[in-house]
Amino acid sequence: MATVLILGANGKIARLAEKELLARTNHHLTLFLRNAKRLAPADSKRETVVEGDATDPAALQKAMVGTHIVYANLAGKNIEQQAKSVVNAMDNTGVKRLIWISTLGIYDEVPGNFGKWNHQMLDGGYLETYSAAAKVIEASDLNYTLIRPAWLSNKDLISYETTEKGEPFKGTEVSRKSVADFIVRLIDDPSKEIRHSVGVNQPNTDGDKPSFY
Repeated sequence: MATVLILGANGKIARLAEKELLARTNHHLTLFLRNAKRLAPADSKRETVVEGDATDPAALQKAMVGTHIVYANLAGKNIEQQAKSVVNAMDNTGVKRLIWISTLGIYDEVPGNFGKWNHQMLDGGYLETYSAAAKVIEASDLNYTLIRPAWLSNKDLISYETTEKGEPFKGTEVSRKSVADFIVRLIDDPSKEIRHSVGVNQPNTDGDKPSFY
């Protein structure tokens, strides 16, 4: 049994992962978010809700006491600063295992017309800030896994495949349930995908090329 700190615990993927962690594992969960009133624990015996800002290293350090795994489901224009604060807090507390949610396209790894469209949709600094945050994580000595989901859907479906950094994406979308399943599998076996950046997408099942082109 591990203690898992979930940063950004009120996010959609985080809520799905929380539900699956409670159902499929015996881990204790620390739910960290800016406004604790927004989230009530589903299981008060296995969950602790902590209010704090992910840009505050002191608040993060306090929440990390006794933690084995940090799962960061963070977002926003200040994502690079959040990454720096998380790395700093983990260094200061000796916590090594980090699962960090990023986005597709931070390495220009999306081919064809979809890649061009993705850049247009996420223009205005979004990709640059997420890329900068990923560089902070990758430059650390943490046992991280960066997860780069394709465009997210709310489909009631768990179906996904993965690609490694340096490989092109194979598909254009993935369900939040699929990403949550991948996160739970990493938490349950934290030796997997150490210091890897993993793309996650729904497999193409029609036998043709994905709609990148």
